[in-house]
Amino acid sequence: MDINLTRIGQIIFGIPFLVFGILHFLNADAMAGMVPLPGGVIWVYLTGLAQVLAFVSIVIRKKTRLACLLLALMLLIFVLSLHLPGVIAGGDAAQMSMGNLLKDIGLMGAALVIANQFGND
Repeated sequence: MDINLTRIGQIIFGIPFLVFGILHFLNADAMAGMVPLPGGVIWVYLTGLAQVLAFVSIVIRKKTRLACLLLALMLLIFVLSLHLPGVIAGGDAAQMSMGNLLKDIGLMGAALVIANQFGND
């Protein structure tokens, strides 16, 4: 029996984005206040949809390189616009912001690794 650890890792990587995406839809109103742009709830729905679609792309192996590159870009935007300002502000929420910043940087790195695995699919 030959176990493809790379494929298992790709799917495991995608699972949090499926969950995050669903949570964006279920908690859109609560998350809208964190969005530093006008039309907060629309951005929550849009990013939630992007995360679900990235998961689907990874699982079905269609447009995976593009999906993971866009996912990495979205995570970079989250780091710079949501988490870094929270870390810089300090206070009680700074530790949570730092945890989210590091999580998103790690996920961004993995998205780039997976994008590299798929060449020009």
